[in-house]
Amino acid sequence: MAGFNALAEQVRDPDRDPSQRRQALRKCLERFAPYGHRATWHHLCARAGISPDDRRPDPERLVAALEELEEAREVWLAYERAFALRRRRQKYDGIRQPPGADDWHRRSWGGRQLLPVKNPEAAPPAPLAEVLRRLVREAEAREARCAAARAAHEAAGRRPAGRVAVSH
Repeated sequence: MAGFNALAEQVRDPDRDPSQRRQALRKCLERFAPYGHRATWHHLCARAGISPDDRRPDPERLVAALEELEEAREVWLAYERAFALRRRRQKYDGIRQPPGADDWHRRSWGGRQLLPVKNPEAAPPAPLAEVLRRLVREAEAREARCAAARAAHEAAGRRPAGRVAVSH
């Protein structure tokens, strides 16, 4: 099973048939689809000027769609790296439940269904990276609010739920 980067190379490969390049782009969505597979596909097609049902689309338009997807994926991967670093620090400090932990982060692991869209034609018209930057800012703000509440509880002499005393 090829990874996202290997599939992206196939989308860019001029020696491949356009239908194969299209299929490689669709497989990229199995690895990263912020709105869900169908809705992300429709969004990329609309932004790149491709018909979602076109079996042999213009390769340049496929690459444009791929570039939008890659930019959004980079935003998400940067968030996940920063989140992992914060969690390592929090665990070291004895915080076993991440501040702001909610079902959203657990459901969105790997970059699928970050912002589920039920109707494929109803995805936000803005570039994916822009939407994800807003989503990441909201998640980080939620986490900061929870961390501030935790600090306020600690300052008041109460230990917040989910915190385990750890001796170093």
